Amino acid sequence: MSFLGSFTGLFSCMVLLIVHSSDGSEIINGKEVKPHLLPYMALLNATTPDCGGILIDKSWVLTAAHCKNIETVLLGVHSIKANEDKSRQVRKVKKSVPHPCYDKDTKVNDLMLLKLGKSVKETKTVKCLKLGDAIKDPAAGTSCMVAGWGKTNNRVEKMSDVLMSVNVTVVDRVKCNSAEYYNKVPVITSSMICAGSDGKNTADTCGGDSGGPLVCSGGLVGVTSFGSKVCGRIHKPGVYSYLTVKQLKWIKKTMKKSDI
Repeated sequence: MSFLGSFTGLFSCMVLLIVHSSDGSEIINGKEVKPHLLPYMALLNATTPDCGGILIDKSWVLTAAHCKNIETVLLGVHSIKANEDKSRQVRKVKKSVPHPCYDKDTKVNDLMLLKLGKSVKETKTVKCLKLGDAIKDPAAGTSCMVAGWGKTNNRVEKMSDVLMSVNVTVVDRVKCNSAEYYNKVPVITSSMICAGSDGKNTADTCGGDSGGPLVCSGGLVGVTSFGSKVCGRIHKPGVYSYLTVKQLKWIKKTMKKSDI
């Protein structure tokens, strides 16, 4: 996948480990999603379709902090080019809130919240994926799902017209940091999840999929963040921002504070 104040707040940022990464994230070796089977999927536009996101509240979309200058959020999308007026809801971004400890160079805390200018209406094609209070760290070998409109191979630069998904396999962090894998460049921390090939078959995210979901056992576990410059390499799995208890508290606090 080729591809986000007070002393207490400052300290919480400082204690997090720093990693080095490359931008981006495409669905490699995936398949087309049945239209509107994932009604929480959001397509994010800067001047053109740029990233993915997850509708977690009628007024909020979760994505990656490195997805810059997002102006418009499209919900209820399957095909980018198709006329889907009956299923789509389009919203302007009122406010972008990147994680306060996000580092643009290392992609530590690669998470961002987008406040919509107008709440969406939940329908058959547009629904929220609610967050819990705690999300279990998926064990190595766990099969999870990723989705997006990103590239489907390394030879084509344009995004996929239709929503694609693929199952990826969680890789142990120690293994992901080993010489055979990332060799600690970047260091994979406890706030990140490696997931990709099962060791035999290629499976990955890539350019255009950043900000999309990592779903394990039906629950949102992470957000597509970064990976190798060449998508789909067996020993360079995609890396996802893990929604730890600490990250969930930031998300919920931010949404609550903004709604006052």
